[in-house]
Amino acid sequence: MRTFNAVLFVFLVAQAASTQAADLSGAWTIDASACNQVFTKENNKLAFRKDADLNAGGLIVQGKQITGTFQKCTVKSLHDDGQNIRVIAACSDGVAISDVSFDITLSGENKIILSSKAPVPIETPYVRCSM
Repeated sequence: MRTFNAVLFVFLVAQAASTQAADLSGAWTIDASACNQVFTKENNKLAFRKDADLNAGGLIVQGKQITGTFQKCTVKSLHDDGQNIRVIAACSDGVAISDVSFDITLSGENKIILSSKAPVPIETPYVRCSM
């Protein structure tokens, strides 16, 4: 799950740098009903609640930075073909930094799907929280 969250971070960062950047900024989670249990606003800035990873977990996208409960990523490159975005990001878990690649697909208003082929194929839908 942590590896996937890292990938998700990268996807969001990449998309934030694309022409649809305004569309991806904000707080994202896999369970819209858990938004208030995962995120909070402190001094007008998005932040994770203390036990966010015990609920649905999620991502905070701000420009080229994607922050999760366990990792931080910075977008290095992206390819946007309109509906899909291919992202490569440098991600750190506090111990090591590694490059991660993934795809982001827009699946509706305030909805995306993050997917990765390695090390195991995975797709995860995310929804933006209104904060």
